[in-house]
Amino acid sequence: MARRCDVTGKGPLVGNNVSHANNKTKRRQLPNLRSVKITNEDGTTKRIVVAASTLRTMKKNAGEVTSTQEKTTRKKPKSARLLKKLASKA
Repeated sequence: MARRCDVTGKGPLVGNNVSHANNKTKRRQLPNLRSVKITNEDGTTKRIVVAASTLRTMKKNAGEVTSTQEKTTRKKPKSARLLKKLASKA
């Protein structure tokens, strides 16, 4: 499973661990992903992986699709279809 949010496309970041002696080693900062069930209009449920920050934003906006979630540079095709469904429900 790819460590990527299905809605926003957030993925792992790469950085350095820096020791007291200023030695640098590579590290990965993984997004805080949560598995969420959504129900489609036909009654079927689907499990998607969403970043916790995205869940907070969606709760704050009551499920509305905001302009920050409409960025197309990081999205996968599956998330584009999901956002259209969420926009049609609102």
